[in-house]
Amino acid sequence: MGRIDKLKEEIGWLKVIFAILLATDISLIAWLVQNYGKVNPFLFLIGALAVILLTFLNVLINRVAYRKIDELEE
Repeated sequence: MGRIDKLKEEIGWLKVIFAILLATDISLIAWLVQNYGKVNPFLFLIGALAVILLTFLNVLINRVAYRKIDELEE
């Protein structure tokens, strides 16, 4: 497998991970909005921290993917 094929495969996996994390993040945000004031504050805090973590991971995965795409240009 050539270097270009390997980079394309890595980018493909990063896209899958990004999509899963993004869907999970959006779903969790929707759940927090719908259940604001109805759930235990501790559970809400854990959910909010999970949103922050998932958003951070999405940004990180996005940056890694763009670096891999830039490597393809070389």
